Amino acid sequence: MKLLHLDSSALGQFSVSRELSALIVQQWKRRQPGVQVTYRDLVANPIPHWLPVVDASREPNDLGQAVFDEFMAADVIVIGAPMYNFGISTQLKAWIDRIAIPGKVFRYGPNGPEGLAGGKKVIIASSRGGIYSEGPAAAVDFQEPYLRTVLSFFGITDIEVVRAEGVAMGPEQKAQAMQAARDSVNEDLVEAA
Repeated sequence: MKLLHLDSSALGQFSVSRELSALIVQQWKRRQPGVQVTYRDLVANPIPHWLPVVDASREPNDLGQAVFDEFMAADVIVIGAPMYNFGISTQLKAWIDRIAIPGKVFRYGPNGPEGLAGGKKVIIASSRGGIYSEGPAAAVDFQEPYLRTVLSFFGITDIEVVRAEGVAMGPEQKAQAMQAARDSVNEDLVEAA
């Protein structure tokens, strides 16, 4: 089994999503001792944004090919995804743009788009400063719905979210959010893909 671990937070050791993604991977390694983990830090080693003028062929360059190969080889993908300005980080968006290759990850057929990268499990370690899963702020959550939509477009339907939200609303709220997120990383989350 192959697991791809991605982090996209610019906060380094202070990152909630990095802490959660590491915990999820640790659980997978504990439950699946033979799992092969590939780690990619999208902030420490950023992927250049796709530019149609430069990359007109839409064929990946060496880095793009490596990123694409990691994605396609993975059975499980753990994505550390903080919410930035109601959406995902530009580093994570650059990764998505590099793997979204028509004819390889999706295609358009007579019935519309068809995902070609199914059969994978994705676990999103989501962190948010405020509360966006419910209430009035839910309308501006462009992070988790976007990730679910693009992954589904690729054919991936086995998507789990481990969420810590309200982490910027004071130390007590952060501690509660982190404990709830840690508690949700349980035996059921770590099952074979």
